[in-house]
Amino acid sequence: MSATPSEYLVREAVDPERVAKRFPSDFVWGVATSAFQIEGTTAGDGRGPSIWDEFCEQPGVILDGSNGRDACQHVQRWESDLDLIASLGINHYRFSISWPRVQPEGQGAWNEAGLAFYDRLVDGMLARGIQPHVTLYHWDLPSGLQAQGGWQSRETVAHFVDYARKIGALLGDRSASIATHNEPWVVATLGHQHGIFAPGLRDRRAATQVSHHLLVSHGDALTALRADGVRCPLGIVLNQAPVHAATALVEDRLRAQLEDGELVRWYMDPLMKGAYPADVLAHLGTDAPKILSGDFARIGVPLDFLGINYYTRNIAIASGRYDPTSSGLELTDMGWEVFPAGLTELLTRLHRDYQLPPIYITENGAAYPDECVAGVVDDAARVRYLDAHIQAVATARDAGVDVRGYFAWSLLDNFEWAHGYTKRFGIVHVDYATQQRTPKASALWYRDLQRTFRDRKGGVVRRVHDREPS
Repeated sequence: MSATPSEYLVREAVDPERVAKRFPSDFVWGVATSAFQIEGTTAGDGRGPSIWDEFCEQPGVILDGSNGRDACQHVQRWESDLDLIASLGINHYRFSISWPRVQPEGQGAWNEAGLAFYDRLVDGMLARGIQPHVTLYHWDLPSGLQAQGGWQSRETVAHFVDYARKIGALLGDRSASIATHNEPWVVATLGHQHGIFAPGLRDRRAATQVSHHLLVSHGDALTALRADGVRCPLGIVLNQAPVHAATALVEDRLRAQLEDGELVRWYMDPLMKGAYPADVLAHLGTDAPKILSGDFARIGVPLDFLGINYYTRNIAIASGRYDPTSSGLELTDMGWEVFPAGLTELLTRLHRDYQLPPIYITENGAAYPDECVAGVVDDAARVRYLDAHIQAVATARDAGVDVRGYFAWSLLDNFEWAHGYTKRFGIVHVDYATQQRTPKASALWYRDLQRTFRDRKGGVVRRVHDREPS
């Protein structure tokens, strides 16, 4: 019989107070979600179709043949979902706006019902003492824009800026932060080069141009939001990881250097150094993006924060495929190695190589094959995962890295992109047939972590946009 969550914590001695002692009392703790993964109601309330709605209709691209039509029904259940967050003592919530919900075609008319939904959502957070952290783009481009070239078109940059300004005017005065893009590498590489994410293209030249336009749109949006008087911190969220060579062979080490350039330096260098890495440009040859005069100045506007999403390390191998079971490390249900030392390695490397703004770990978590038994989900492995990675953040802070917050991915089990509903990342279990939410042991452990900090702060919730943007 499964142990209760409280028994689990005693048995494993994963003490949240021990973790908390390694962080200052004003450290930000939160949870994260994204619109397409939880909202549902994809064809109601005036929402337009997105590239992910269309991608899900293609045979064989989603592992279980599912889609995001219902997801977690968050549009209908948002109030109880916010009550759930509050019941866990979590004071910071990172979520994304569905662009096609607020502007069905990605240009032109706005959908007042969609705008009103996010207006109510943010007011609902604040009423519960939860600080809203907005992400403008988490991969769900309106289909109308894709039909006109999507992110390959320079016109989409201008449309994104208009969209950003609209959301800034609506929510900027009440938001704790606004991030422009979530993981542009995923949009460009998985969506346009490998074709396993929406819009499902397999064209390296298109992918590199998309990556460039995403970065230009980020910089232009920050400039426009600041010109409009939006005062909360503005930034971008990147998925990053250290890249290790599979062997000591020269060809594997060279492959690791290139993959580091494609994943880390391709995004960090233009944001922080005003250029793309020369070795990656040489590798791309004629597939390199078309860059206009002044683009790097537009991309490199100062960031108020940098969001980092980390799940595991990357292994580079010049020929063949790397077998993660060969490492002897624990694997998650995604087949990813549990490698918390990689988070410390990544953060200290970024701190060494770049002049960084404050960093927030905007996603970190793991999928496991959780089961709800008699109302209990004893996800022991996830508690260990979160504990180890939070400790890795503390180690990076001890080394001088300015990390100011951590957001667990994800609040809810949800639609996991190409894996459909077959993978569970949530700290809260979702029964998709009934939509019943059940906090897992990891949620209760994370709740106890919040309680430790709330006690230290005397119940005061710290707003994080108390300074002028750069």
